[in-house]
Amino acid sequence: MYRDPEAASPGAPSRDVLLVSAIITVSLSVTVVLCGLCHWCQRKLGKRYKNSLETVGTPDSGRGRSEKKAINDLDRDFWNNNESTVQQKWSSYPPKEFILNISPYAPYGDPRLSLKLPAGGKAVNTAPVPGQTPHDESDRRTEPRSSVSDLVNSLTSEMLMLSPGSEEDEAHEGCSRENLGRIQFSVGYNFQESTLTVKIMKAQELPAKDFSGTSDPFVKIYLLPDKKHKLETKVKRKNLNPHWNETFLFEGFPYEKVVQRILYLQVLDYDRFSRNDPIGEVSIPLNKVDLTQMQTFWKDLKPCSDGSGSRGELLLSLCYNPSANSIIVNIIKARNLKAMDIGGTSDPYVKVWLMYKDKRVEKKKTVTMKRNLNPIFNESFAFDIPTEKLRETTIIITVMDKDKLSRNDVIGKIYLSWKSGPGEVKHWKDMIARPRQPVAQWHQLKA
Repeated sequence: MYRDPEAASPGAPSRDVLLVSAIITVSLSVTVVLCGLCHWCQRKLGKRYKNSLETVGTPDSGRGRSEKKAINDLDRDFWNNNESTVQQKWSSYPPKEFILNISPYAPYGDPRLSLKLPAGGKAVNTAPVPGQTPHDESDRRTEPRSSVSDLVNSLTSEMLMLSPGSEEDEAHEGCSRENLGRIQFSVGYNFQESTLTVKIMKAQELPAKDFSGTSDPFVKIYLLPDKKHKLETKVKRKNLNPHWNETFLFEGFPYEKVVQRILYLQVLDYDRFSRNDPIGEVSIPLNKVDLTQMQTFWKDLKPCSDGSGSRGELLLSLCYNPSANSIIVNIIKARNLKAMDIGGTSDPYVKVWLMYKDKRVEKKKTVTMKRNLNPIFNESFAFDIPTEKLRETTIIITVMDKDKLSRNDVIGKIYLSWKSGPGEVKHWKDMIARPRQPVAQWHQLKA
């Protein structure tokens, strides 16, 4: 008797069901194989791209390794107190490369360097770097920094190479040129006795001129255009906010002549061993003052017009190594120096004094550049300074003019410490905030 197979096994799958199941199984297998192949390709391509970034854009590239080796060799020599080797290597290393760009022509003005100041005041280095792809600057920073350093760095500008006249310089150095303090005085005329009375009262917020972080101010009083006859106040020792309260009389002056004169006050810092340093000046035409009664004025001091404002500028860098208890001073170059010789030029060299509590500890100097108002020195000097003595330390940098027949002339000075002028204090704080990194800055030479 014939029996239908489907009827005999009602639970067995039909041929159509088996065919559909086979198609689905093959499709899933192909999908799994394709996904695995894509994942493998992505991993290979991602690894290759990552390796290319590490090779091109990180300090572990060939150029980065060479720079690290040079700096490590320098630190090793410095720890071994091999001063001559340190100075030789540091002098040969382009000092400006640490700050803005990596161009070896930086000290001489690299035409490939372009600085832009976007909103926010930070400088951006747009100089192209051969073999380097642009990417986030944070990817290249591998050195861990403390939270204090990060805070200081976030508050200060990324451009440490400050040059007088730039927008960033006006923000930091402008106050050092403007804030010379102020003086209070009064002036009046006695018609019955034909006497002009000038009273010098006090001054406030005078800048420090001595390496001890203070000044010894006094005031000279003139009636211009006569500069032969002058009167002076007493010297107030170590006082940046002196009170004089001294009265001076110019007797026998007819009123018609008084109104033709200019009252000129010059505030100076007394120096027992050398020429007095000018702090600032104030002038007021007497024909613009009501002299019938005593008039009291507060006037801001301005830079003295004796040539001290045009002595030139000096570019230098400071590198603080807290582990080695040392500071490396790099005298890079100067520009627009004041001509001290008859021929309209100078023979400049630089002296660097290390001072501790008003005492001279160590002196070093550069070579002399003959007949050059824009000399390039690139000389480095290392000074041993324990960390606990850093607060009482001052570095005095003096640009001199060499003279064979007479005494060498002082072109200008810079006082670097935590209590100097605003520009100098900023440089000092930046040096401490960025250990083991040379921090360069332009400084205006002062009398």
